[in-house]
Amino acid sequence: MAKRPQAKHKIDRRLGVNLWGRAKSPFNKREYGPGQHGQNRKKPTDYGVQLHAKQKLRGYYGNIGERRFYRYYKEAIRRRGDSGVNLIDLLERRLDAVVYRLKFVPTVFAARQFVSHGHVKVNGKRVTISSYSVKDGDVIEIKEKARQLPVYIQGTTEAGREVPGYLEADHDKGVGKFVRAPKFEEVPYPAQMEPNLIIEFYSR
Repeated sequence: MAKRPQAKHKIDRRLGVNLWGRAKSPFNKREYGPGQHGQNRKKPTDYGVQLHAKQKLRGYYGNIGERRFYRYYKEAIRRRGDSGVNLIDLLERRLDAVVYRLKFVPTVFAARQFVSHGHVKVNGKRVTISSYSVKDGDVIEIKEKARQLPVYIQGTTEAGREVPGYLEADHDKGVGKFVRAPKFEEVPYPAQMEPNLIIEFYSR
């Protein structure tokens, strides 16, 4: 499991965006980077723009490790079609991302912990690997005892987030379904994501 090298509340300011659309994000009050040089940002180079796009997407999915993220890139360019769209599809199929999108938990970090603690089943079998790739038609189920946990209650009752159209969820039963591959425009990113810049970054 990748560990965040910096405090969570600094991530938004370091990247210069409200990455998860949080109402209490410190970026809402201080739209500049942390530290004494945070307000003295220079105009980024093309490389810097591409790197920033990669950092945003990696950070959004819980700060995925660089090696694993690079493997997603390699798989994305191997597949047919738009490599940027393929990259998003691969990331949205991560089990922790699906649990988060289904609103079973309030954050992607909580989703990763939820999975690793054994609270999630896929097609009736317990899965504890957060990077597990969900397939079309897979059914995701939260164990009955886990549905009593505060984090589950908070996630399912949270206002301001909706379950996207490529998923189905029944919060009363703790069951969700990955219906189909998402279209890029359907993925509810609070901040602008630019996957094609990431493909360019790794293709240099």
